[in-house]
Amino acid sequence: MKKHIDYYLLISVIIIGIFGIIMIYSASSIWAEFKYQDAFKYVRQQSLFFIVGIFIMMLTSKIDLNFLKKRANLILGLCFLLLILVLIPGIGTIRNGSRSWFGIGGLGVQPSEFAKLGLIIFTAKYLARNQKNMTDIKKGALPIFLVIGLFFLLIMLEPDFGTAMVMALTLIALIFVSGLKISFFVKLGVLGLAGIVALIIAAPYRMARIVSFLNPWSDPLGSGYQIIQSLYAIGPGGLLGQGFLNSRQKHFYLPEPQTDFIFSIISEEFGFLGVIIVCCFFFFIFYRMLKIALQASDLFKKYLAFGLAFGIFIQASLNLAVVVGLIPVTGVTLPFFSYGGSSLLISLISLGLVLNVSKK
Repeated sequence: MKKHIDYYLLISVIIIGIFGIIMIYSASSIWAEFKYQDAFKYVRQQSLFFIVGIFIMMLTSKIDLNFLKKRANLILGLCFLLLILVLIPGIGTIRNGSRSWFGIGGLGVQPSEFAKLGLIIFTAKYLARNQKNMTDIKKGALPIFLVIGLFFLLIMLEPDFGTAMVMALTLIALIFVSGLKISFFVKLGVLGLAGIVALIIAAPYRMARIVSFLNPWSDPLGSGYQIIQSLYAIGPGGLLGQGFLNSRQKHFYLPEPQTDFIFSIISEEFGFLGVIIVCCFFFFIFYRMLKIALQASDLFKKYLAFGLAFGIFIQASLNLAVVVGLIPVTGVTLPFFSYGGSSLLISLISLGLVLNVSKK
């Protein structure tokens, strides 16, 4: 039986998206004025992506999800091709030390963001078709984990540790709800921990991030600089904050505050109350998405909604944990808030797909 989309989820996303644009202006205006002589440069671009994203979100809320299911393999293949192409010098562009972007004019497109969505669609289809085989490690779990491992490796070659971790944790959580034995995840956790240690040893900058996480003041002008400035922003916020546009850390103390550390500026300007409001919005969105997933009768749609819900919640949780110093810096953006067209578009498309599931 048809019904309307989940309007509570839709309204929440629009509100949090608009607040995100407002905060991008606050966080980026000083930097943009200095670098481009245009205080509205970042907010103008993000607003354009938001408008386009809302339009695409409404389109994806109306498409036939069975068509998406049939094209899941093709979508994954295109994502794989893009991840290969971005690694080729001359095609992929380097930003912040990672070859993870396609430069299109003055804008950048990050294929790893689209790969996360493609993998969720493919995994949802795989789990729906192999529900009975998931108790068998070799027939059920192993093939999908090999696919995930291949994409993880490609993203790590950029390198983009943060996006790779979000992708891996999201898909592991999705496979977990399919009913795979817990003992398998315990073994996987041990193997994953060993892999993370190896990745840290292989790249010295990751070890520097670990050291700066444990003691940021051991290198206050180097690896510990970002987290120290983030804590300096959060600390003075108090209960009600310094007031909108009154952040001090965005005045060239916190590097590019409109991206990964925009939550620090929210905390500084709106205080603990602002932090609670933003977190409540994320929890509410996650709750509505989980509710839609649980109510879905079709297995593909159920797993799709679960995967998209886990993706947004895990990414938001990792970003907030980094900003307050609970985990090392990962380079993960805050959904709906951090500046970045690819991240915003994928978040809105994800919500559109979940709204689509909510109609049945």
